[in-house]
Amino acid sequence: MKMNKSKVAIVGCGLVGSTTAFSLVTQGVVDEVLMIDINKERAYGERLDLHDSIEYLNRNVKVTNGEYSDCADADIVVITAGAPPKAGQSRLDTLEMTAKICQSIVGPIMESGFDGIFLIVSNPVDIISHYVKKLSGLPKNQVIGTGTAIDSARLKTFIGELVKVDPRSVHAYSMGEHGDSQMVPWSVVTVAGKPFYDVIADNKSLVGDVDLDELVHKTTREGWEILERKGTTYYGIATAAVAIIKAIMNDENKIIPVSTYLEGEYGETDVYAGVPTVLNRYGAYDVLEIHMSPSELARFKDSAKVIREYTNKIMEY
Repeated sequence: MKMNKSKVAIVGCGLVGSTTAFSLVTQGVVDEVLMIDINKERAYGERLDLHDSIEYLNRNVKVTNGEYSDCADADIVVITAGAPPKAGQSRLDTLEMTAKICQSIVGPIMESGFDGIFLIVSNPVDIISHYVKKLSGLPKNQVIGTGTAIDSARLKTFIGELVKVDPRSVHAYSMGEHGDSQMVPWSVVTVAGKPFYDVIADNKSLVGDVDLDELVHKTTREGWEILERKGTTYYGIATAAVAIIKAIMNDENKIIPVSTYLEGEYGETDVYAGVPTVLNRYGAYDVLEIHMSPSELARFKDSAKVIREYTNKIMEY
């Protein structure tokens, strides 16, 4: 008798990769977590540390170390390896170095016979996702970036704080680039089904004058606010990555704004961008096309233009 086991491989055991592994283990999402890093001692240390937590958890998740060849039977490979931005840099400034790192990773993984789903966390995530699609030759549904999943979570938190409700009662998406050009289609933002514009109009004494552009700016800057204080971000993005993994592994058909390849959606082609996407066991199963106002669509296209400009550069490598 053969029993299928679920397995996620994490490439890059820095703070984001190790926190992703910790979240997978503590939530009991999969049967096995494989940890790979160029620093084998670091990866081994993370494995040992995670083993020590099993006694007090609800499930005994197997944690292993290995090589790229061990990814052959993985359901999902999470790439967190990359070059973190230095002071004064943007995510786009790390592109060339992260691309070279991905070159060294994707080839050997594909040579192992891997035919699962790549989940890209490494920045600039939209462009690196496109590059991994090119390097791997996998269909678009099998290469996904975390995209604006974390940005949307931040946006919902800010809105929730503004109107004093649980952010999980807010439905809002940040879309486009996981970076400075991202945009928010405010016309479709709701609080428990009520349009956000109406919430603002009906609660002037509570919310006062709301600067929507400032909320978007605050959302784009949140990662940098964290970076300037503690060096990097990892809890939020790792939790977002695990939410994506759960949606895929559990065949949830859950809609999360991830970076996915567009082929005509929103009038864009041959570009990865953060858009609401149906996630299930096939990966990025379908793109939800929300109806934006003309000005919102123009902003989305401006963001896609930024992504495409840098993507064209990386495709020359």
